Amino acid sequence: MFAVEATGVTQRFGRTVALDDVVIRVREGETHALVGRNGAGKSTLVSVLTGMRAPDAGEVRFFGEPAPSVADRAAWRARVSCVYQKSTVVPDLSVAENLFLNRQGTFVRWSRLRQRAVDLLEQYEVSVRPDTRVADLTVEQRQLVEIARALSTGARLIILDEPTAQLDGPAIERLFERMRSLREAGVAFLFISHHLQEVYEVCQAVTVYRDARHVVTAPVAEMSKPALIEAMTGEPGGLTVPGASGRGEPGEEVLAEEVLAVRGLSGEAFTDVSLTVRAGEVVGFAGSASSGKHQLAETVYGLRRASAGSVSVRGVRVKDVPSALRAGIGCVPRDRHHQGLVLDLSVAENARLSVLDRVVRRKALHSAGRAAIASYDIKADGPAQPVSDLSGGNQQKVVMARALAADPSVLVLINPTAGVDVKSKESLLGVVDDRARAGTAAVVVSDELDDLRVCDRVLVLFHGRVVREFGRGWSDQELIAAVEGMSR
Repeated sequence: MFAVEATGVTQRFGRTVALDDVVIRVREGETHALVGRNGAGKSTLVSVLTGMRAPDAGEVRFFGEPAPSVADRAAWRARVSCVYQKSTVVPDLSVAENLFLNRQGTFVRWSRLRQRAVDLLEQYEVSVRPDTRVADLTVEQRQLVEIARALSTGARLIILDEPTAQLDGPAIERLFERMRSLREAGVAFLFISHHLQEVYEVCQAVTVYRDARHVVTAPVAEMSKPALIEAMTGEPGGLTVPGASGRGEPGEEVLAEEVLAVRGLSGEAFTDVSLTVRAGEVVGFAGSASSGKHQLAETVYGLRRASAGSVSVRGVRVKDVPSALRAGIGCVPRDRHHQGLVLDLSVAENARLSVLDRVVRRKALHSAGRAAIASYDIKADGPAQPVSDLSGGNQQKVVMARALAADPSVLVLINPTAGVDVKSKESLLGVVDDRARAGTAAVVVSDELDDLRVCDRVLVLFHGRVVREFGRGWSDQELIAAVEGMSR
């Protein structure tokens, strides 16, 4: 039996066709991947499958029964739930309050609510205390709380939207083990991810959308990775990531001056880090989620205050974001929603946000916006479209355009390809390579090995300290071993 069956689904937004007669069928007890390039229609399908909008055409059925009316929210929650990449838990409430939010009744008996929470957490093997404030949980724990909340409503179909985007390797494997256990109990998962290797690790079937249309559905075991990428892009071949080896040694084609200097830098989660980055050089930071790599990069850009040491660009000290911008640092931050974009502004305004004071005329702003759309292959109706209307991957491209708008001498890139498809990843990493060839110094912090292949050297952080440095030509095995602390 199908946990969900959607057939002939069409969805239009004005002249834009977001879904064009698509189909998807997820069997009971199956983990089914939904993949496609940014703008393929995945997010729109999720809104239809969760009852957030009624399709213009087509039918949705759960376990053989027609979907309820859009107005009946309780009936939808009893059938399907989505754990989004952007967490929907309320951080200042406790775990117990989040588990039964809007279901606790008119008069709350707190002792009973906590006991219900204990029973639910034990049932789904979530090791957190019910009275813990959700803001104090790890990303992994928050996701498991959301999954437990979804299952507690009776939903037997869980949609996971980029669930591993903020998890490190061990946490991802624990999530997959929990998914396998729930699948054996009959729970179905619709798994949306740009990490294609994960599709092969945890899914039994895959559906590909391209340009709002259904392309193929097949067992994962019968579709090779090149074939999957070809179905997503319409082009033969796999992912081609630019490597540092093609650039020559740093400084061969440009003056190898010292551009970025980090001296004895300490801060939240890292201690006594020193390095220099020369013109045309790309340096990567690798490590687990608790290694301190993200905090280090954010301190270099001025988003966090250092407790000791210094950061300077060509001798100009960096203490905060304004001084970083004046010194010539551009940044793609870790959280594009809160640190990288102003969602109510247009694509053009966001793409030029770091130099908005230089653009006086609206015509010039729109011209710059159109240039960014063309340069970064941003799928948008035009430069005036609100950036909030774009898919996550296209928003990430706007963030990259904003980081480069001021022609910075240093780039700080934190998970620069988060939430983008394989071809967009190629394009964004190609931008980093092009900037390095032109003499820009860059720091790349990423959880993805592909992002680090563009680097001339990679520093591995473990518990806040640099423990290894790899030059070009590192292998996945040796880098992962260092990240996990196995080769110190």
